[in-house]
Amino acid sequence: MSSNDSDAQRRILNRLRRARGQLDAVIGAVENGGSCRDVVTQLAAVSSALDRAGFTIISSAMKDCLADPEGTNRTDDITTEELEKLFLTLA
Repeated sequence: MSSNDSDAQRRILNRLRRARGQLDAVIGAVENGGSCRDVVTQLAAVSSALDRAGFTIISSAMKDCLADPEGTNRTDDITTEELEKLFLTLA
């Protein structure tokens, strides 16, 4: 794994951990009768963190495809069309 892959993985994991923490806060707010404003604000933060993680995953895959368009050095056989569909599911 290259240092770029390691950096991307670290960023993705940080975003997912942040989302998990925010989701825990949402659950706690609902359990404790938190205000609608607080719950929705935290829920929006969770959604944003998950979207950012997804976009980072897809952008890393796109970089791999650009670096190796024939897919000779990739272990994941994802096509450009599949990446496009994945991207659109997050958009």
